[in-house]
Amino acid sequence: MWAYRLVAPYTLERADIVERTPESLGDRQVLLRFEAAGICGSDLPPFRGVRGKIPGDRGLSAAEMPGFPIHEVVGEVVASRHRSHGVGSRVVGWASGFDGLMQFVVADGDGLAPYDHHLSPQHAVALQPLACVLYAIEQLPKLKGLHVAVIGQGSIGLLFSYATKAFGARRVTGVDPVDRDAVAKEFGVDTIVRATSDRWVSHLEPGDRPDVVIEAVGHQVATLSHAIEAAAPGGTVFYFGVPDDDSYPINMRTMLRNNLTLKSGVTLDRRRMLTAADEFARRHRDLLSAYVTHTFGVDDAQAAFETACRPVPDRVKIAIVG
Repeated sequence: MWAYRLVAPYTLERADIVERTPESLGDRQVLLRFEAAGICGSDLPPFRGVRGKIPGDRGLSAAEMPGFPIHEVVGEVVASRHRSHGVGSRVVGWASGFDGLMQFVVADGDGLAPYDHHLSPQHAVALQPLACVLYAIEQLPKLKGLHVAVIGQGSIGLLFSYATKAFGARRVTGVDPVDRDAVAKEFGVDTIVRATSDRWVSHLEPGDRPDVVIEAVGHQVATLSHAIEAAAPGGTVFYFGVPDDDSYPINMRTMLRNNLTLKSGVTLDRRRMLTAADEFARRHRDLLSAYVTHTFGVDDAQAAFETACRPVPDRVKIAIVG
């Protein structure tokens, strides 16, 4: 079967590997035939050659890990040892080994769920990041009437902007150095700030500080500090971005004096959240078509990743289809 491997920084290579079979499944695992994948911002550091920053990077050479570093997948069930997933059903969710860029993917069935059959695979794959965003929002205070700021208006940040507005945020501010004027309004952003987070914070007036600040950038230390500095007294900061460092310094004086709450965490209850994402997308029919802006065939996986590495104002989510 085909699979992609990272053979060098910024370089994917297609190879033939031994086919995964139903006999290889463990308890509660499912074998999927690849239909689509989504490129997540957390996939890009491994593509660039950085090691050990996401759970699927087990410390092996990238060339030894077929299918790496994709975890957002849609596929058809061809074999199952999970009672909730029957052969022939189409599901979306996590490639639990971060090895989803291959013809047949073994995944934990608890991280998969069926989806609206009217959705194309490239749109359905967007339900996985949406599930993560909805789980994070469950951890926040009720958003109705609040001012929410989202640092980072990439594919995850724009989903946060859309969802927080849908859940009743009075105002959504989106902060990003990339010009997002052409797309941000579609995602519920009321105030678009084209600036780095430190510059944005330095110009904030006391009455304009958001009640909730979501850090949706990751891969750097400073943006969390800027989120804490920006939050209004009594506010909440949610760190969603993927950390590239084990330890982050934060200003505890600001946390204490402003009575702030700092939250973070990975997505739990994955099947429930994928179902919630599917239901959310059914209520907001225009969301996924606006979200998935670029689609590549599986033969063009290299071009898909190269495109994902370059910030482009009108690009949101990239899908790869089989």
